Amino acid sequence: MAYSTPTQDMPGKIREVTIGTGDTAVTVGGETALPFHGFEGDTPNKPAIAIEIQDIAPSNWPEALTKEYGDSVNDPAAWAKKAAELGADIVALHLAGADPNNGDKSPDEAAEVIKAVADATDLPIMVLGCGNAEKDAEVLKKAAEVGQDKRIVIGPATQDNYKAVAGAALGYRQNVIGTTPIDVNLAKQLNILLGNLGVPEDMVLMDPSTGGQSLGYGLEYSYSVMERDRLAALQSNDEVMQLPIICNVTREVWKAKEVKTSEADAPEWGDQDKRGILWEAITALSMLVAGANVLIMRHPESIKLVKSAIDELY
Repeated sequence: MAYSTPTQDMPGKIREVTIGTGDTAVTVGGETALPFHGFEGDTPNKPAIAIEIQDIAPSNWPEALTKEYGDSVNDPAAWAKKAAELGADIVALHLAGADPNNGDKSPDEAAEVIKAVADATDLPIMVLGCGNAEKDAEVLKKAAEVGQDKRIVIGPATQDNYKAVAGAALGYRQNVIGTTPIDVNLAKQLNILLGNLGVPEDMVLMDPSTGGQSLGYGLEYSYSVMERDRLAALQSNDEVMQLPIICNVTREVWKAKEVKTSEADAPEWGDQDKRGILWEAITALSMLVAGANVLIMRHPESIKLVKSAIDELY
């Protein structure tokens, strides 16, 4: 007797969001099935990978990571070019130096860096704030202005600053990242608030903060929250939740003790370089299976592994 694979039709559809312009523009979303379930519906756009660069040289990255980028970490424009060479779909510029506790760069100083990065690469650009809601409202407004006509992404827009960030995105027709703690209801609430401000749904990426939970550090909880986000969008046809998901895989992965501890201190853990690569790659793949459409990553070898898996699964 012939075997027929059981399938489940989903009534919902994830909206498409386009980042960038021209030949290098990236479109994510559009699926009518759960992640990698192409046999059950449409999965028209592969997940995209953004390589994180910073406006200042990172002081807390392990050597296993910084050595991959060499002197380019001291020049954001050169770093952006390096990211393009390493296979990035998107360049994610983290304005770490705007943090009031880490340089407190002004919006105008941030604008200079953004312009230099934009001039250095044709890839789509994502501008990420420092994590201070008040300061991010200022610098992201400037980022939206500098990125005019480039269809960049700015974020995070949080409960504390979403009006200012969303207003900047609307004013300059930029995409915005709505970021909430790991909670389905909070994510839905922020999506509603952004919609009430008039932000079109094809300009919003949803960041449920799940990518911040790396392998072994709350990954199960993060995975289940993302899974519920996708089921709400696809199975329950909840239009408010039908937005592409972005996961910043880097936030916690490269702070994990299993990644930062040297071989001399923990010889039983094996090669430190391989540890970091696999830690990031496995975390990233878990987020993809849970429903991520965009990943922010750091290590070139991790990115190669993940891209290979995406190609094979598609």
